[in-house]
Amino acid sequence: MDVSFLGGPRPQRGIGVVAPFDFALDRELWRWVPGDVSLHLTRTPFVPVEVSLDLARLVSEHETLGDAVRALNAVAPEVVAYACTSGSFVGGVAGERAMCEAMTRAGEVASLTTSGALLEALTELAAHRIALVTPYTVSVTQSLEEYLAEAGVHVTGRAFMGLTRHIWKVPYRDVVDMARRAVRCEGADALFISCTNLPTYDVIPQLEAELRIPVISANQVTMWAALRHLGTRAVGPYQRLIRGHLPRPSDCGGQPARGGPVLPEEQEGWA
Repeated sequence: MDVSFLGGPRPQRGIGVVAPFDFALDRELWRWVPGDVSLHLTRTPFVPVEVSLDLARLVSEHETLGDAVRALNAVAPEVVAYACTSGSFVGGVAGERAMCEAMTRAGEVASLTTSGALLEALTELAAHRIALVTPYTVSVTQSLEEYLAEAGVHVTGRAFMGLTRHIWKVPYRDVVDMARRAVRCEGADALFISCTNLPTYDVIPQLEAELRIPVISANQVTMWAALRHLGTRAVGPYQRLIRGHLPRPSDCGGQPARGGPVLPEEQEGWA
């Protein structure tokens, strides 16, 4: 069959993504991306270390990042995103900025990190007090809190799981339970769910409807910031960061909202 009339594929704009070797949620990243943008993913080399501060330092070394970005140069992305929360906060605010500079030098293209995108998203939401959910150990969670404090963000409550491996297997119900524990009644402006290896896409709408505050996640802010750099928007239903204002309660004594988005177990991706 003659298909010459089709004229070829549509032009695509590219986002380069550098992820740790154990990143397992490629498809989740794609779900925030509009149809005229492609993701070009590469991974850091394998190291036999479980999730920890040591691993965060290893997968964020400037030489490692430079090699990864140079591997992406052949497909000429318009922006490069380092998709790892712990790897980009472990060196503090100055360390995150230095990582962006190292990636930009290697690829001669604008670069960002998950932790830098987090601060950008909190500024967008005017959120200075946040509740925090992580799958990490206590030491990695504390390092994230130190990074946030350095940036002037106060953590009102937290919940963490203490995991050192297989984070991508955590079911949505556990993420929801942690979110409820972290928020409590502490006057948080937003909830942040950390770790790019923790599934969050389908759970964000339920949590925003129930908790009545913006809910952001590591993968969400990474894609939001990268697409924003391209002058376009991320896609995602009922997500405050992407779609606009979410009503807030007048005080923390109110009951959680009912109805709204479909429960995660009724949506694609429920684990």
